[in-house]
Amino acid sequence: MALNEIWFVIVAFLFVGYFVLDGFDFGVGMALPFVSKDDTDRRVVINTIGPVWDLNETWVIVAGAALFAAFPEWYASLFSGFYLALFLLLVSLIARGVAFEYRGKGSTQKWKNSFDWMIILGSALPALLWGVAFANIVQGLPLDADKNFVGFEIPLVGGLLVLLNPYALLGGLVTLTLFFTHGLIFLTMKTDGEIKERSRLLATKVGLIATALAAVFLVWTVLANFTIPGLVLSAVAAVTLIGALFFNLMGREGIAFTLVVATIITAISSLFVALFPNVLPSTIDAAYSLNIENASSSEYTLTVMTWVAAIMLPFVLAYQSWTYWVFRKRVSREQIPAHAH
Repeated sequence: MALNEIWFVIVAFLFVGYFVLDGFDFGVGMALPFVSKDDTDRRVVINTIGPVWDLNETWVIVAGAALFAAFPEWYASLFSGFYLALFLLLVSLIARGVAFEYRGKGSTQKWKNSFDWMIILGSALPALLWGVAFANIVQGLPLDADKNFVGFEIPLVGGLLVLLNPYALLGGLVTLTLFFTHGLIFLTMKTDGEIKERSRLLATKVGLIATALAAVFLVWTVLANFTIPGLVLSAVAAVTLIGALFFNLMGREGIAFTLVVATIITAISSLFVALFPNVLPSTIDAAYSLNIENASSSEYTLTVMTWVAAIMLPFVLAYQSWTYWVFRKRVSREQIPAHAH
């Protein structure tokens, strides 16, 4: 493989890893008002991701940095076209992070409720926007001959309106419901008692909606960008999602969680397969599209980056694996100290 092809795979790997890890964080945040009956329940739910949410979120920083260094033209066109959507996404992520840190600093219920809503909305909006963004990347954007995004006829919101097309909105609903299901199944694995049972029942309901939406979206994607690998990955994603819901009902949350992780891996991978060798198709003229050749950095830059990634990535994966091992036990109401009530 050429270095630009290797870095396309690495960028895909980093984004897939981010969606697997921060995906269940989003789902847990969205689940907060549905599986919690009082403040102690909410503390239990938040504590399931408390030690790892910020570590999970660093994956998107690394993915963005790798995209910038390996494919600067791709990065530039994306951020110029998606600036308002990415601004909303960034504000949401900041609000969620602030809420996690400051929710417990106040003693009144009004204080806690305000930060709870920041967690809920700061989880739901990114879950929706990531799907919208990636659907638009696969479908293509109006890029002109200079690789500039064309869609700002309406000041401020013009670019955002271009992004909010039916295919992209469907993609956003898929990631929203899929991450919601992912987080609920994670809660069944990390909690016990009533919270666990509420999460299991809700995961089934939301999962069925996610399955229907994902089936339509993946068929639409395969028909528009048909490849045999893409078709296989989409089929695997469908089977593993159905399997996850089945094992969730059977009370086998470990298997269910593994299968929903496999669903996210194969579903997001199918989008990158549909995209390759382009990185950002132009809907104006195929000749204006960005691909791994005209969007990548120099051979020397990619070589240096490859050595850095080969040395550092194993350490990062080892550290994150160790963190999850340390915090592997379930969280229960009995573990919440009295002063946190």
